[in-house]
This record gives sequence, structure tokens and C-alpha cells, in this order.
Amino acid sequence: MKHAVLGAGAVGGLVGAVLAHEGEDVTLLVRPENRTGHPEILSLKTLNDTIESRVRVETKLSDDVDVLWIAVKAYQLNSALRAAPPESKIATIIPLLNGIDHVDLLRARFGHDRVVPATIAVESERVAAGQIVQRSPFVRLALSMIGQERLAPVANRLRHSGFTCEFQADEKTMLWSKLAFLGPFALTGTASDKNKQGIFADVAWRARLESAVSEACMVAAADGAAVDREKILATLASLPATMRSSMQKDVSEGREPELDAIGGPIIRGGERYSLEAQVTRELVARIRARLSTLPDGSAS
Repeated sequence: MKHAVLGAGAVGGLVGAVLAHEGEDVTLLVRPENRTGHPEILSLKTLNDTIESRVRVETKLSDDVDVLWIAVKAYQLNSALRAAPPESKIATIIPLLNGIDHVDLLRARFGHDRVVPATIAVESERVAAGQIVQRSPFVRLALSMIGQERLAPVANRLRHSGFTCEFQADEKTMLWSKLAFLGPFALTGTASDKNKQGIFADVAWRARLESAVSEACMVAAADGAAVDREKILATLASLPATMRSSMQKDVSEGREPELDAIGGPIIRGGERYSLEAQVTRELVARIRARLSTLPDGSAS
């Protein structure tokens, strides 16, 4: 199959490298200013191995593709979609963005059935152009059941490379399950500037994390999702001690975080369903205070 990956960062680079390594035809779509000199070999270092995969590097879709994977930051989505103009012939779009609001935006642009919502759980980092390090021992990919017939061969290839891939019938539960896990962890870690071990060792910060999980689960349930608070807390407790979210890394390195994509749906959902999200609001406020001290104006 022919794939295009929009976003050459930690997740897009990982997916592109693995698909190309499995023999798929992969084009990496990058910003025009990054095209010159971007390597056409993707290097992915995992805990057990290093693979190198050849891909094409372009700034805009010029050929028909079977699958467009979207792995940009949520706040970059509108501008990034210039690389996939409306006349592009794309059979399936798989967004791997954080949050939930992007699904409606993409379906308004491409049509309902072509967009297959998905979530990915992995700790990975782009250490240089074309160089990705996967730090977690797992990559968990969940895809909406509407794409199962089309994407079963792709899922099998990814499983061959160690991914856990499953198709889920309830899109809303799939998306909220990730957000109710990721949101509280990312917000608490970024507000405190602590890794997982540091959060769990601090009574006050662990209490904030658990309260934020409760708030996210209440909003998710009001929105029609079936999420399990205790399961989320158990998963958080099982994370590697040194694990940090990509949001925490972004803020620590002076980059703009996905604050609205991750915290916004919980806060706005609380307002919509008359539910309190006090701890989530507090964590977002703390992060904005951190951002206001950065010299590059990332708080905007």
C-alpha cells in the first residue's frame, strides 16, 4: 500500500520508519522550510534494535495514496493540511493527534467514512531530523472499527514489528480513554515538572493527578464514553518511573505545548455538562504561568 505521513516528529517518524521497514511505500510530508537536507533514511532506535528505512520526502501530496497518517501537533493541523489539498486522492485518513476535537474538523474536510479515528500510546522522541528514539517498550495503536476491512493488512504489518493493534467499535470511548489517561498525566507532570516517579512520591501532586483523572472520567461519561477510572489509575501506576509526557518535554525545551487540545476538551466538557473541573483548571493555569516566563512567548 501507498502511505503518506504528515508530520516528521516522534510519532510520525516512528510510524513511517516501521511501515517502510515492513515493505510499505512511504512518503514523509514535511514543512517546505525543512525539505532541503531532510534525510530520506529514517532511523528508529528501540530498546532492542535499530532499524533504518528509506522513504520519500515531499512537501505536498502529488500522488494518490491509500493511507494518510496525520501526526502533527494539534495546533499545527490547519496549516499542515495545506500539504494535502482538497483535490488529493486519499482513500483513508488516520489522525494520531492528541485530544478529540480534530476528528470533527477532519471529517468536515474529507468526509465521515474516509477518516478513521485512532489513538497511539508510546513514548518516543525525535532527537534529530530523521532520527527517532522509542523509549517505551510498547506501541499501542487503537483504530476505529470503520476502518477494519481496509486496514487489516496494515495492522498485521505493524503487529509484525511489535505494535499492539486493535480495532474498536466505540470511537468515543476509544478517544476519551486516551484523553482521560493522557490529559491528567501530561497536565500534572508539566505543572509540577516531575516525572512519573516524582509525581507518585509527592502526596499533594499524586492527589492532583488522581483528582484530574476523576474529572476527566466524569466529563467523558457525560459525553457518552465508557471509561474506567480505576483502570486508568492502575495504568498510570504501572508506567516507567522516568516517563514524562511530550507536553512536559515541550515546555521544558521552550516549545509550544498542546495545552488546549489536551486540557481544553475536559474543561469545555465540564462547562457543557455542568461538571466541576477545578483541578484541571488549576493545572492549566499553573502551566500557563510557567509559559509566561519563557522568553519566546510560547504562552500565546
